[in-house]
Amino acid sequence: MVFPHPLPLVPAPVSATAGEGRMPVTRALRVTGPADATTQLIDAVERRSGIRLPSTDGPAEITLRIDPANGSPEGYSLAIADSAEIVGADEAGLFYGVQTLLQLLREDEDGTWGFLRVQITDAPRFPRRGVMLDVARHFFGVDDVKRFIDSTSALKFNHLHLHLSDDQGWRIHIDSWPRLTELSSSTSADGDPGGFYSKDDYREIVAYAASRHMIVIPEIDLPGHTHAIGVAYPELVEAPVLNDDLIADSARLGQPLPVAGETYTGWGVGHSSVRIHEERTYDFVRDVVRELAEMTPGPYIHVGGDESLGTPQADFDLFASRATAIVVEAGKTPVAWHEMGSAENIAQGTVGQYWGSISPQGTHADEAARFVDRGGALIMSPSDAAYLDMKYAPDFPLGLDWAGIIDVRTAYEWDPTAVLDVPAAAILGIETPLWSETTPNYSDVEQLVFPRAAAHAEIGWSPRESPARTWESFRSRLGTLAPLWNAEGIAFHRSAEVSWSER
Repeated sequence: MVFPHPLPLVPAPVSATAGEGRMPVTRALRVTGPADATTQLIDAVERRSGIRLPSTDGPAEITLRIDPANGSPEGYSLAIADSAEIVGADEAGLFYGVQTLLQLLREDEDGTWGFLRVQITDAPRFPRRGVMLDVARHFFGVDDVKRFIDSTSALKFNHLHLHLSDDQGWRIHIDSWPRLTELSSSTSADGDPGGFYSKDDYREIVAYAASRHMIVIPEIDLPGHTHAIGVAYPELVEAPVLNDDLIADSARLGQPLPVAGETYTGWGVGHSSVRIHEERTYDFVRDVVRELAEMTPGPYIHVGGDESLGTPQADFDLFASRATAIVVEAGKTPVAWHEMGSAENIAQGTVGQYWGSISPQGTHADEAARFVDRGGALIMSPSDAAYLDMKYAPDFPLGLDWAGIIDVRTAYEWDPTAVLDVPAAAILGIETPLWSETTPNYSDVEQLVFPRAAAHAEIGWSPRESPARTWESFRSRLGTLAPLWNAEGIAFHRSAEVSWSER
């Protein structure tokens, strides 16, 4: 493996050798290749440099092509000398090669532009590299979600988990249960404005994500986090269970307690549950899953399962078994937070998502491992390293701190296969979630997501044994992304841990 330091690339490729000098970028450079990839490259170069490259069907200085014999899925090779060529093993690989090329676009002190000369061979470590956007606590419209897709897919993330429902709001229209969006979507946490996606909106997001090689995973959180369902259909939801922690936290934050049938704007968790012994509850779950499955070409539907604090274990087991079976009946693979591993008889092959800490507490590790025992696999989202809604520092104005303070180095220095005692092959990959209690505006989201998402992108993509996989190497390379992020209008946090480049 050859990887001279420093090449300004995040995530670090499998193999890279730097050449001398730069390939000049001018309006005379022509681009040839598949239409989608060439358009994305040309548009991005123009946003960054102001230079509009022409496309051609003939010979060109920049060639983009696909060759299935050129490595493994999502892999690519990139060669830049006096001309440039990207060869993707598939369409996704070509897309990721283009993202790497864009990171190599640099401005000289005299204002001219060029691509760094380099030879790269690359492919991902994990097949599952995800980000999660919580649109339930605070709602973000289609254009914001597209911006999120653009900026995270550029770091080679390939799954977008949309948290579509929670106590504070329901965000997707369901034809068979229309009051969900009529009555349960109008507000957000703290009483901020709400919103929802029409089916056309959702299909637009799914299609846009696919154009950036991201699979959308919709989540309807069940059986807890369901207060908003009860605002629209009170017969489906139990009365709130008010525990001492919820009461104390609500008083400390000056937030209201949940009241049955009324919109909830606080941040408390664990107080809600659907009525598990009512058959109409399963009619509801079946209809929602069916309509989501019809609009979602990806293989997954996430059914939640976390923080059902007031639900007896036997009831939780019953619900988990029936809900995961409903997802399978709809032709999808169920995904659930790791607590659902405690339930008996969940559907074979259900994928677990671990959100416990790097050093597992209580029963979390056992719950996660049981997904593997039942033929499933795991997605790693340890809350004290991967949660993007945690504060960078104690005095940072956005975010929470219940899982810990997560600076950029903490976000970087963990490994998905070292947290749980399960076979490495059982780890599908990672997901880095953004919960939105403290982010009423999309610029707030970007402050929390960037630059830490880049750390998780490297964890998910780059070989663990790569000599580039050190904090000092990463922080140096990360700093070189600033000009690209500035050109794309990303409101990233300029962490003092990193020396940010101006060119």
